Amino acid sequence: MIKQSFFVASLLLGLSACQSTPQAQIEDLAIEGTWHIEIANGQPVIDYSPAQLTFEAEGKLTGNNSCNNFFGSYVLSGQSIQLQPAGNTMKACVDALMAQEQRVMQAMPEVSQAKISKGKLLLQDADSKTLMVLSKQ
Repeated sequence: MIKQSFFVASLLLGLSACQSTPQAQIEDLAIEGTWHIEIANGQPVIDYSPAQLTFEAEGKLTGNNSCNNFFGSYVLSGQSIQLQPAGNTMKACVDALMAQEQRVMQAMPEVSQAKISKGKLLLQDADSKTLMVLSKQ
């Protein structure tokens, strides 16, 4: 009887050791679509400015940086994100839009984290400083 109890206990212990605990999967943020830029590098954008980012499927990034259109890519993993602008049009605009465009383009490569808070997409740097605030269009 003792041998049988020992065998059953060993069998149960062996079976429980074979079970794997599921690893928590990090879900990507739902950012696909077009987002209007409200704040870039700490400054609000000009009212009715066309500044926007569009996150498309398969990591394609397009948008308008206030004056010119741009394209590139993004990599999203959970809340980690990298924006990689690759090129843009070269129109001249009024000075205020050109300065705003420069803030947008300077902020994008610094972004390393994203989070959604109160319906806004916050793009932050590695120190959790918010670089851009966007609202869904």
